[in-house]
Amino acid sequence: MARAVSTRTRVGYTIAAWVVALLIFFPILYTIITSLRTEQEAISGFTLLPSFTLESYREVQHQQNYLKFFMNSVILAVGSTILALIVAIPCAWAMAFAPTKRTKDVLMWMLSTKMMPAAAVLVPIYLIFLRTGLMDTRLGLTVLLMLINLPIVVWMLYTYFREIPGEILEAARMDGATLWGEIWHILTPMAVPGIASTLLLNIILAWNEAFWTIRLTTTNAAPLTAFIASFSSPQGLFWAKLSAASVMAIAPILIMGWFSQKQLVRGLTFGAVK
Repeated sequence: MARAVSTRTRVGYTIAAWVVALLIFFPILYTIITSLRTEQEAISGFTLLPSFTLESYREVQHQQNYLKFFMNSVILAVGSTILALIVAIPCAWAMAFAPTKRTKDVLMWMLSTKMMPAAAVLVPIYLIFLRTGLMDTRLGLTVLLMLINLPIVVWMLYTYFREIPGEILEAARMDGATLWGEIWHILTPMAVPGIASTLLLNIILAWNEAFWTIRLTTTNAAPLTAFIASFSSPQGLFWAKLSAASVMAIAPILIMGWFSQKQLVRGLTFGAVK
């Protein structure tokens, strides 16, 4: 009887998981199908069997240089992630292995900055960018995206580093390891799963950032989020073209996430089971 109940429970969990997965995937499916329809069909309603056409993709590529926006997204996402790791790894090491009475307060303060609405600091950041010549530059956006995601990166690395036995680092010091040697040659290799998942998550967050990239760029440093926004015009929304632009923008990050999902899950569960 217990075995039968257990089987029904597993089946119920499986069905629930599929339902949740389909609900999450439905917006992406809707966008893909809409991108394969004409503008007239796109506004007529949803159907699972549209008359497939690549007309919207051709028009999107003809109107905008997709490759330029794509390269900007890659540079901003990868550049901000590398900068964030360079700053966050020593910071997380200090908090994990040399904590003070205020360490938890500092961590909470860093996390609290993510709760502040971005619109609240739009004017000062806009003026800073304008007066320092960073407006519509890759450098300015890279630094800004690094600072925006830095609290999450520090928190994740701090959590991973706490799972590493401090005795290993003490043994390295006794063998003559310097501070930087301890961080880069001992700590970092041991936390590769955690660092890899943090890197992937930060790239996704930077890739999807739209609020700042749309408001602080025009042409030179505009990423794919600005590429999507460019298909919303005073004449109205062109749903088929907008959907095609959205698919072209999310496809690279979806492919990366699909191939790195095992590493991401491994990193997110790093240290969960001892």
